[in-house]
Amino acid sequence: MEHNQTNADGINVQSPSSVARVMKTALDNGLRLELSEYPTGTRTAQQAASAVGCAVDQIVKSMVFEADREILLALTSGCHQVDPKTLAQLADVEKCERADVDRVREVTGFAIGGVAPFGHKNPIRCWIDPHLITFNRVWAAAGTPRHVFGIDPQQLVDITGAIVADFTVTRNKP
Repeated sequence: MEHNQTNADGINVQSPSSVARVMKTALDNGLRLELSEYPTGTRTAQQAASAVGCAVDQIVKSMVFEADREILLALTSGCHQVDPKTLAQLADVEKCERADVDRVREVTGFAIGGVAPFGHKNPIRCWIDPHLITFNRVWAAAGTPRHVFGIDPQQLVDITGAIVADFTVTRNKP
C-alpha cells in the first residue's frame, strides 16, 4: 500500500498541527517515532492493521469517555471493546459513556478516528488494555485518521501515564 514516511523530526511530510503536537510530545519525552501516512485512511482498527501489516490486536484504539464532565482515555486493543461499567469502577465514578465528537475534539484536539494516545490539549486520566502489553510493538493514531506510528507498549505506558487494567470485552475478530 502506498504511504509516506518521516522521522521524528518531521522530514518529508507536511504534518498537520495535530500530528506535530504528537511528534513534539514524543520528542519531549525522549522518543523518536517513525510516522507513516496512509492517504486512504486508517480510521478503523481493521483499516489501520491492513495498512500497517499487523494484527488487529496490535492496533491501539484511543477511546474517549466522559464521566461527571471529566474526560477519560481508554487505550484499547483493536480486538476489544471498552466495558463502560468497568472503566467507571476503575475511575471511581458512578458511570461513564462515550464522549461526543465535539467534546473529544475540545479536550484532545483530535478528531475521532485520529485520536492519539498522547499530545492532547488537556491532561487526561488514562488506562491501557493489558492485551496491548503482550506485544513488542503496537500502532496508534498520530493525530489524524491518516497518520499512525509504531511504539513499544511499555513506552506507551510511560509517556501516557496509563494504568494497566482490564476494562474490556472481546469482540468477534473479523
